[in-house]
Amino acid sequence: LDSSTRTLSTPSPGLILPSKSSSLSSPVLSSNGHETNSSSSSSAVAETVAVIHPQPGTHTRSRQSKNHHLAPIDLLPDHTLLQIFSHLPTNQLCRCARVCRRWYNLAWDPRLWSTIRLTGELLHADRAIRVLTHRLCQDTPNVCLTLETVVVNGCKRLTDRGLHVVAQCCPELRHLEVAGCYNISNEAVFEVVSRCPNLEQLNLSGCSKVTCISLTQEASLQLSPLHGQQISIHYLDMTDCFSLEDEGLRTIASHCPRLTHLYLRRCTRLTDEALRHLALHCPSIRELSLSDCRLVGDFGLREVARLEGCLRYLSVAHCTRITDVGIRYVARYCPRLRYLNARGCEGLTDHGLGHLARSCPKLKSLDVGKCPLVSDSGLEQLAMYCQGLRRVSLRACESVTGRGLRALAANCCELQLLNVQDCEVSPEALRFVRRHCRRCVIEHTNPAFY
Repeated sequence: LDSSTRTLSTPSPGLILPSKSSSLSSPVLSSNGHETNSSSSSSAVAETVAVIHPQPGTHTRSRQSKNHHLAPIDLLPDHTLLQIFSHLPTNQLCRCARVCRRWYNLAWDPRLWSTIRLTGELLHADRAIRVLTHRLCQDTPNVCLTLETVVVNGCKRLTDRGLHVVAQCCPELRHLEVAGCYNISNEAVFEVVSRCPNLEQLNLSGCSKVTCISLTQEASLQLSPLHGQQISIHYLDMTDCFSLEDEGLRTIASHCPRLTHLYLRRCTRLTDEALRHLALHCPSIRELSLSDCRLVGDFGLREVARLEGCLRYLSVAHCTRITDVGIRYVARYCPRLRYLNARGCEGLTDHGLGHLARSCPKLKSLDVGKCPLVSDSGLEQLAMYCQGLRRVSLRACESVTGRGLRALAANCCELQLLNVQDCEVSPEALRFVRRHCRRCVIEHTNPAFY
């Protein structure tokens, strides 16, 4: 090539085309700007894509003719195509890589592969993960340094094999979701948390075989005594992990002291004893869900109250053993509570609601639906002390009438959602709420109010 031209090389097209494609003729630009046939060119052309830039200010007729036949999207510069590709899901990005050589090189740009998202019950997730990680490891053998998030929710065919590949190839992993992948076992989870030291978010909801989270024995032996056997997870969702028991949660708490968000919905084998270990080892928890953990009672909430000022979100929905006593513990020691879901806690009364209102004035969201002992008296105390309330659910609270709603509407002007379905309230009371809280959405079952 003469001094007026410049050549840029990209990965071999043999990566995306059959080996016989090198013998096929394809147009390339020569140094003088005219099209030639690759079959008459040197064999090096089949291994390199050459981009030829003519001298500034020169515009050949052949170049203009070629651009005239290009599709509009082919006229976009690389950085624009990369921006478009960055919004595509994993499966569509893989399809784009099969369009042409240019798109192949752009679609496998490492900057597009910080996240892998796979879905589908019939998807062979193990094979998909193996193929993707193998391709992403080409520039950095055996490891995918750019991959930080893997989401394979609902892929029922995912097994421990797939997670073993993730553990071995993704040392920079920070976010892993395998919700609904019920073939995952403890062994694979242990390997992931041991080999991915930066893992912060882990969603195992619906993984019914998982009973614990810990480091592998090999990883534990390699840690120094000063570091201890700690896992850096901050966010953990174990909803519907039916096999989780007190001993398993004790192990999780002792290994994950940095937890700030923990969701244990429908872990029906947990008792008050498990919460004692949680408060002891994980003092930084801000959000905790114990919904439908029906063996948890007032003593468990006493342990939860030890989280004190950190706790912002608490859900104990349908924990029927909880009464005013447990709510009083939480109200007294967790004054910064913003969200409380006590739906279905039939032992909760106006007395407990009063303690909550006086001790947690920053409360923003409250659900006391299906609490038959909550009445207008409790709502009046809420209206007096928690004037920043935005969401209130009173569904099926049989003792609530228009008096309580009027008190809420008059004092809680920021109210955005009010659920009074299956409550005996008059249309006049609902209109009063609408007049005073204009941004409030009212969910009701009163046909006379519209």
